[in-house]
Amino acid sequence: MPEITVDGETITFENEEEPKLLQFCLDQGVELPHFCYHPALSIPANCRQCLVEVGTPARDRESGELERDEDGNVKINWMPELQTSCSISASDGMVVKTHRTSEKVRRGQKDNLEFLLANHPLDCPICDQAGHCPLQIQSYKYGPEGSRFEFRKIHKPKRVRLGPNVTLDAERCINCTRCTRFTEEISGSDQLTIIERGVRNYPLTAPGEEFDDPYSMNTIDICPVGALTSSDSRFQARAWEMSRTPSITTTNAKGSNCFYHVRDNLIMDVTPRPNDAVNKFWLADEDRLDYKRFNNDRPEGPQVRRKGTLQSASWEEVHEAAADLVREAGEKVLFLGSARATVEDNYLLKRLADAVDADAPRFIPHTEPGHGDGWLRTDDRTPNRQGVERLGFRPVDEKMLRSQLDAGEYAAIYVLEDDPVASGLFEAEDLKDVPIALHHYNTTNETLPVANAALPAATVVETVGTYVSEDGHAQRVRPAKEIKGTSRILTQAMGAARQDTHGTPFDKWHNDQNRVDCRPGWVSLPAVAEALDRDLSHEGPKQVMGEVAGNVDAFDGATYDAMGLAGVRLEAESDRATAA
Repeated sequence: MPEITVDGETITFENEEEPKLLQFCLDQGVELPHFCYHPALSIPANCRQCLVEVGTPARDRESGELERDEDGNVKINWMPELQTSCSISASDGMVVKTHRTSEKVRRGQKDNLEFLLANHPLDCPICDQAGHCPLQIQSYKYGPEGSRFEFRKIHKPKRVRLGPNVTLDAERCINCTRCTRFTEEISGSDQLTIIERGVRNYPLTAPGEEFDDPYSMNTIDICPVGALTSSDSRFQARAWEMSRTPSITTTNAKGSNCFYHVRDNLIMDVTPRPNDAVNKFWLADEDRLDYKRFNNDRPEGPQVRRKGTLQSASWEEVHEAAADLVREAGEKVLFLGSARATVEDNYLLKRLADAVDADAPRFIPHTEPGHGDGWLRTDDRTPNRQGVERLGFRPVDEKMLRSQLDAGEYAAIYVLEDDPVASGLFEAEDLKDVPIALHHYNTTNETLPVANAALPAATVVETVGTYVSEDGHAQRVRPAKEIKGTSRILTQAMGAARQDTHGTPFDKWHNDQNRVDCRPGWVSLPAVAEALDRDLSHEGPKQVMGEVAGNVDAFDGATYDAMGLAGVRLEAESDRATAA
């Protein structure tokens, strides 16, 4: 196999294609500082920070034998100048010296950083990027101890709203061109370009144009400094104040991987989590801006209708009220599952319907034709339609369902984490005389005013569960926020998922007032069943999903252990039919 020597250590690699030296070193755990390089973008080699010394073993031209010095060491033919490791390919026999073993490299990187910092503003204390800024980190690790530049710095435009979601501070830009390359090579909008020359240049849109690319906020993530920031969340929280929990987004059926950033038990930001099988390094803007619904208009606790009005109640009361309406309606209960809820919650709803001999649950599709773009946005605006369909749920037939309700075929409706009124399935007036049990996320739910038993439901950032994307990718979610009455399962899941301890009762940034009084479906549904003298008890969502994977062929292999952080691709229905 081909071999390459880095700082005296020999490493072998596959010879299928010659990898770029920088990426090869990063994959091997060898840190090389860089700014302009990104694995998904072209390689301009313009920041000059990833410099290395490169050479090859010297060989006798006639015999081809390796040449050695007096001590018996192989002689190396070094290239006369330092090379950018991002643009040079690794080849068999290559010898590389990084900053760890080469004073020449260390001096080159130090001088390069001095040039980059010559006109850079010293505003780290107020910069959103501070604490996770590559320029800041590399300046400490590889840069000069002080500046020799004693002249007035070049000033550029500040607080420039490039578009609805991205704000530019041109003085911080180091011209890595990651943002312009993203719009050219990834999103295809071509909305950004570099203007001006020399030390005065920076990225900008064409005159009169807005940076309204539906993926514009990805430029914030890939910017190695604080030049591009989120117009929505800038100056709201610092990196070291927030926890970071791996999860997925739920605005559509793609199941894009993300991190939810939490401070004070509130979602403050959503950023992409790399997953080559789903969304690679990117995230749609709609996924990032969806976070406010996790914080705002959340219910204050369960409610029960008394004397014509919804009033606060205990969880025991609301479970009993939901059980009463199911008990009185018997098999004439319309169970509505949800493509927004987890597989585990829908599965337990199905078992509840079976326990009272009612029809199998159906679900409300939420499709917006033309919204999808064939990439990370889909026409389907729900995250788990594949999941509920694999459980055997079918979309509702609106006309038939309305006629059945008018004919009195249903004496009660049980809704899991959806909004039949807002979706247009029913008018609120049509439901005034029909008892309704409703699991809901927000007080803005339009079915809530006519509900008889209102059970606040945990959102994707507060629960443990499984979602299946439109591509058949099953993925686990983990709690990023703490809720009232949190269970041991949620506490353990949060502790295992998060990379720090922010937001706990022992943390500086914890605020008990921001805990929502809600419960996951896998907690409240068994409680309703218990009030009906039915048994849906389980040891937790992990056991429920294990049962689903064992009993439903469409979920074969979808255990928590198998899904891990990256998820697992489930066999398509067509493939299962062919195999059968």
